[in-house]
Amino acid sequence: MNLKTILLAGGALACLGAPAFAQTSEAQGSDDVEASEDIVVIGRYTVDEQIDTATGLGLSVRETPQSVTVVTQQRITDQNLDTIADVVRNTAGVSMTEVDDVRNIFNARGFEITNYQIDGVPLSWSLAGDAAETLADVSLFERVEFVRGATGLLTGAGDPSASINLVRKHADSEVFEGYLSASFGSWENRQIETDFAGPLSPNGAIRGRFVIKYEDGESYIDLFEFDKLVLYGILEADLTESTTLRVGASDQTINPNAPLWGALPTFNDNGSLTDLARSTSTSANWAYWDTQNTNYFANLVHDFSNGWRLSLNYNRLINGADVELLYLYGTINATTGVGLATYPYKSDGESVQDSFDIQLRGDYSLFGRDHEFTVGALHSTQEADTYAFPATGPFAFLPATSLYTWDGNFPRPTFSAVGSHDQAIETEQSGVYGATRLNLTDAFKIIAGARFSSWERTGAEYGVTQNYSADDVVIPYVGALYDLTPNHRLYASYTEIFQPQNLRDGTGATLDPILGEAFEIGLKSSFFDDALQTSIAVFSIQQDGLGQPTGGSVPGSAPPEPAYRASDGATSEGFEVEVLGRVSENWNLSVGYSQFEIEDAAGADVNTDQPRKSFTLFTTYSFDGALNGLTLGGGVSWRSYAYSNATNPVTLAPTRIEQDQYALVNLMARYDINDNVSIQANVDNVFDETYYSQISFFSQYRYGAPRNYTLALKYRF
Repeated sequence: MNLKTILLAGGALACLGAPAFAQTSEAQGSDDVEASEDIVVIGRYTVDEQIDTATGLGLSVRETPQSVTVVTQQRITDQNLDTIADVVRNTAGVSMTEVDDVRNIFNARGFEITNYQIDGVPLSWSLAGDAAETLADVSLFERVEFVRGATGLLTGAGDPSASINLVRKHADSEVFEGYLSASFGSWENRQIETDFAGPLSPNGAIRGRFVIKYEDGESYIDLFEFDKLVLYGILEADLTESTTLRVGASDQTINPNAPLWGALPTFNDNGSLTDLARSTSTSANWAYWDTQNTNYFANLVHDFSNGWRLSLNYNRLINGADVELLYLYGTINATTGVGLATYPYKSDGESVQDSFDIQLRGDYSLFGRDHEFTVGALHSTQEADTYAFPATGPFAFLPATSLYTWDGNFPRPTFSAVGSHDQAIETEQSGVYGATRLNLTDAFKIIAGARFSSWERTGAEYGVTQNYSADDVVIPYVGALYDLTPNHRLYASYTEIFQPQNLRDGTGATLDPILGEAFEIGLKSSFFDDALQTSIAVFSIQQDGLGQPTGGSVPGSAPPEPAYRASDGATSEGFEVEVLGRVSENWNLSVGYSQFEIEDAAGADVNTDQPRKSFTLFTTYSFDGALNGLTLGGGVSWRSYAYSNATNPVTLAPTRIEQDQYALVNLMARYDINDNVSIQANVDNVFDETYYSQISFFSQYRYGAPRNYTLALKYRF
């Protein structure tokens, strides 16, 4: 998409705003939030808040020159979202790929999302979240922020897809309050959760908040069962009227038994495609994938008398996995179900990341007008170590029995007591940044900034030395916003892309970082005193060096790791539309549509396993009168056709693994028995649609969840 196209699109967006001039009001025009007001709730599905995810300037959603979605606590409750993966699955403009029972990959605008933050502080996750990072429980967080497009100004890596910021629950209540909930659902799933907060000193200067959640259950996939424990605690202390200290920790442990490692085999030994039941498992009864995610954090905020704010943050993130797994691969006999080879695997790994950052932001006067600025510095180190224990003995690589009668009773091999140090990697990233918002007129504002980044990775993986560094990489950011009317704002932004890749080629070498640039232009509007917000975004992204699967494996990798090649000139162009908020006092709405095309320099489609078009809708209505206390809701998620390219291992012919377009319908109902007690029911995939949630890794496929329900009882105090 060239500059002319973007300008024409901007003109079209301006025209879209013109008919709504009559809705302008002074109340709708004041969406700038005072520095002392962190969050102003304007609707149960929208918040007008200061967010740091994109620019660090503490701007509201409408003031940020990128496409932004905030998933509030109310939406999380209404849709019964349990993990970050659930939030992604139900958010417009983003999608996910289920690799297996633990790992997930998130995508936006045709590219993988690799930028994550907690309270605005960048963090790193392992490859596809194999320590269950993508299954982080949302009971820890107040809301989840999605900023689509590159956010290299703050995150260091200018990933063009999106950045996900997880905003922790804070201890800001000066009265004792909280809730206790319990639920039961499909496949014997049971949960109990409590979240309580309040003052710990007579004057409320010291406050605390604690979350405890326990869950266990089974799955629509045979053999699988799990238990999960989530703990969270935070203390806040007002050291002075201007200084607040927050310290806390969280811990999540998940213990899955008989998890799938990988997915289902695609080909029969006669070259035809398999058609296995959704409940089919390839795991063993002795297999497990235990993970633990621990986070320690401290935050100090000081407000100066001139209105400037200084923030200091420290985060220690520890992600570990202890596994014994069985991988089945190959082709099966269409009649008997035999023929698969086995690969048992045992490992123990841990990743430790320490992050420090400091930020100063405030305002200043220039040429008779007030402007805002932010400056900051970040430094993080991550050490990842994995030890693998080879399988030995007569059962080490025994062929699998028939997949048609597979019950998990497969002999457990002996694993060596001495492990090999398969991964010993240290990644260090540093950066300094600065940005300003110039209020050139009441209606026209410019945001400009840059980040200077250094990135280094050293160590070894599977015997291959990793030694790569990039110093003093400059990542510019420019944005502009123009108020067509008090409730219609046109924006444009540009940034460059620098994205290190955790991918390796056929020699085992890590691919060079992705380089590129991203443009975006859009229109953000608000209605009904800001209760309802709409956005339209048009984007163009160009990348060089994007990793694409070769179909082979990295030599010596265990488990087998896909090999990638660098693809130049990958270009994604598309648009997004979203409507979010409160249509009336009783009616909440979230609806979004996304569409893009992505090709390489030769015109070949890239990342074809990601649907090019998607539509997401969810709405609730709360009744008055005789039905007072009743809330009904529902929605639909639609995805267009997608496919992955594979080579038929029998005929050697090129083959597509395809997923036709599909739609999933979800329903909910809640009844408030009184002011404190409510009961809620959710049914997902109401029409029991059969679809694939993964069709891209090792020419395998995975089914998405069939129809399922949850019934919950909540007591608030």
